Amino acid sequence: MFLEERRNNILDYLDKYERVSVAYLATSFAVTKETIRSDLNVLAQLGLVQRCHGGAIVIRRSLQAKLITETDGTFEVLLRRLENQKRKVPERGKSMQGKVCILGSFNVDIVARVARFPKGGESLLALGSTLGPGGKGANQAMAASRAGAQVHFVSKVGKDQFSQFAFDHLSSSEIHSFTLYQSETEPTGNAIIYVSQQDGENMIAIYSGANKTITDEEVTAIAPELAGADVLLLQLENNFNATLNAMKLANALGIRVILNPAPYSADALQCLEYVDVITPNETEASLLSGVEVTDLNSAREAAQRIAGLGARRVIITMGARGAMILEGAQFQHIPAFPALSVDTTGAGDAFNGAFAAAIATGQTIAQAATYAAAFASLAVEREGASNMPQHQQVVARLSQR
Repeated sequence: MFLEERRNNILDYLDKYERVSVAYLATSFAVTKETIRSDLNVLAQLGLVQRCHGGAIVIRRSLQAKLITETDGTFEVLLRRLENQKRKVPERGKSMQGKVCILGSFNVDIVARVARFPKGGESLLALGSTLGPGGKGANQAMAASRAGAQVHFVSKVGKDQFSQFAFDHLSSSEIHSFTLYQSETEPTGNAIIYVSQQDGENMIAIYSGANKTITDEEVTAIAPELAGADVLLLQLENNFNATLNAMKLANALGIRVILNPAPYSADALQCLEYVDVITPNETEASLLSGVEVTDLNSAREAAQRIAGLGARRVIITMGARGAMILEGAQFQHIPAFPALSVDTTGAGDAFNGAFAAAIATGQTIAQAATYAAAFASLAVEREGASNMPQHQQVVARLSQR
């Protein structure tokens, strides 16, 4: 057995059983204990396991003040090495179906419930307020986890009181594993959100903070987790260079890429060649295409324009009008599921996380979009952007159609 095969097998064992002893591994692989200790030390240096007396335990969740992973050179060096292999690299953990890797944002959401949105210069008394977890990346990771996927989430926070808040929230969630890097210069991202009690619509102002400081080395460190994933899901709340490099890495590894181009940035047009599915909403589709999306016909035209710019598959999410899919030359409309809207803040994140989870299990674009539409219809009936439904509830709603 080659050295890398043995180390991958060690990781597979730890992924299943959480802990292992040096003696057990030495017997299993018919090698010396010194060899196993060397393997575990290397895996510990890569940030994949934690050494303990007589063995090791798996690391699923970590808050890192600085990068602890050996990257073996810069991002470009890693990318060239992978591309020169001309094939998908050996994967670990592939026997577990439906793995989604998400590089994205974590924000602290300050939410005010108001009877209506305030006018310019107006002070308006809120009906209530909450402080909770948010960020498109974290919300989508939560949605994908609730939809049944094995999720690895990578994000960056500050060195402030909210970094531990982020760690505690993610640790108590159903997200399988995560890595939080910490910025030396920027605070944890935050968002100010108004939610109108008239119709559940929202207005949001975001300060990205640490989300915009992800480095090439931190992207390179995603490689071990990404290699075993089925899907990479991304948004545009991080610095674009990190997002683009993650796409390039996924392409070199043969991993499908889903891009939720939110919040809108013209930078999205620079990376379409690396994206398998792009999922703009009506506003983002209008800005990407130059066609104002107001109905199904204009959505078809906008999707064609976006495809003409290089997108392989386009899904335009349209709220109560459902979703418009363009795959190849074929359009398909996915009707929305009826819902009693309470808070639409996390609707797009719910759709994207559930869609990525469904794609990771092998569903078609149309099947995954239908599942995601049902998932999102349940999410808008709940307060809070990170308050996602369970898979069983989605199955029940699908059965009602």
